[in-house]
Amino acid sequence: MRRLPIYFLIDVSESMVGDQIEWVQDGIATIVKELRTDPYALETVWVSVIAFAGQAKTLAPLQEIISFYPPKFPVGSGTSLCYGLGHLMYELNKNIVKTTAEQKGDWKPIIFLFTDGVPTDRKSDLQATIAQWKSKWQRSTNLVAVSFGNSADNRILGELTEHVLQFENADANAYRQFFKWVTDSIKTSSINIENKSTSFELALLDKTVSKVDLSKHDNKPVVDDNFVVLVAKCQHTKKPYLIKYRKDVFLDNTGDVKLRYRLVGAFKVDNSYFELSDENAVDLKISSDMLYGAPACPWCGNQFGLAHDATCGKIHCTGTEKISTCPWCGSQGEYGFGGGFDINRTRG
Repeated sequence: MRRLPIYFLIDVSESMVGDQIEWVQDGIATIVKELRTDPYALETVWVSVIAFAGQAKTLAPLQEIISFYPPKFPVGSGTSLCYGLGHLMYELNKNIVKTTAEQKGDWKPIIFLFTDGVPTDRKSDLQATIAQWKSKWQRSTNLVAVSFGNSADNRILGELTEHVLQFENADANAYRQFFKWVTDSIKTSSINIENKSTSFELALLDKTVSKVDLSKHDNKPVVDDNFVVLVAKCQHTKKPYLIKYRKDVFLDNTGDVKLRYRLVGAFKVDNSYFELSDENAVDLKISSDMLYGAPACPWCGNQFGLAHDATCGKIHCTGTEKISTCPWCGSQGEYGFGGGFDINRTRG
């Protein structure tokens, strides 16, 4: 039986932490659950999931949907499209059966690339990876690039594929509708295969998904300015967590438009965060005056989850203890209250 390989290449950078990553994880599980009820998909569809941030990792190798178990999604720092595409090409080379004189190979793989940000790769590296993609895989796959929100670099995505879409990731219901559309697109393609028709056809777009006009070239910032994400460690457990803020534009008392970032929450992560993070250090700062709200530590419950260590410049939690110890560098000291200092932010 010829396979229809489906690859999900998913951006798991810090801006996805919180509800978004949970909704994507649930969405992938729902897709596979629905496909198992479709006789055409059950016969042909195989699925793989690859996550990328500053590094890339296969979360679920290519397998039949009947044996697929939804993976837990990690989070990492950075948005390396080079690593994401490079790892995808490695998996394609390893797993796709090509047609020869002796055998029929797999149907054209369908790849869904989900990203909500701008690549953090060096321009020369990115162009080299895109050139490799175009020469080896662009014609022999069907790639659908989906921008989550309005911060992804659609110009770069347009170099990879003509199928560039934008998903308005507003809430949980929008995510459910979007993943239903993905499921319908896979079902349509599997039916076409059985009917000896063209193997690839997207479902009709719904109100959550729209086609991107690639003739417009918007310059995107190197950092996603819709969110600010800070990485911290628990003073007691030394485990990492992420503090996420969302852009908030408001009018001050004088009627002037002002920008700040309002707290979304603090989220536990494990050491896989560092494994998937960009190895290159970056000097990105945000003023504490721009941040509205501070969380408790999600690991130990310390009241103050945003204590800034002056020695190493990193963040940890503190509570009622008189002397705190930084879990990053081991320095000790007393902490007071105040603002107006710069904090290291992640690449998003």
